[in-house]
Amino acid sequence: MSSSGGTSAPARCFAPLGMTLLAALMVVSPPTVAAQSAPQAKLAKSIERIYGPGVGVDTVHLDSAEVYRVSRSGALLGFAQVRNVKGKDQPITYLVATDSADALRDIDILVYREPHGGEVAYESWRKQFRGKKTGATLQVGKDIRNISGATISSNSVTRGVRQALAELTAWHAEGKLR
Repeated sequence: MSSSGGTSAPARCFAPLGMTLLAALMVVSPPTVAAQSAPQAKLAKSIERIYGPGVGVDTVHLDSAEVYRVSRSGALLGFAQVRNVKGKDQPITYLVATDSADALRDIDILVYREPHGGEVAYESWRKQFRGKKTGATLQVGKDIRNISGATISSNSVTRGVRQALAELTAWHAEGKLR
């Protein structure tokens, strides 16, 4: 794969998850805006929770986006991407993780900065995204439950996940992610 002409190229292949991934993520994706970055240790822990221990991660650059290609023993497990959405006043940094068939494997709230609405990080709310594909509505009040007192956060994260899923799926279908 080549990074010219709009195709993607893995920037770096990492050994099994753990301190090696943590160190590599620190080198590959330094925080550009401290308020909108995810702690690298939390990112590594989240990827391990979602995909299991012993995974390898390649960083793929697509235009201005950075996507993690996650595999184990050469078999593709899926793709993950860190994104930000605006809550009421502050950014919410989250991870969207898909499987190799472009279904949502999970989402994770990496940094929640608002004083209220942190329930979007709870397992009971996040689990309703699992298995969803681009054909799903992914709208609060339809197939995603609202959280009383966290309406803005619920809507913002849901919109962000819907957009991330659509882009990851399109990049995969176009062969930009493999």
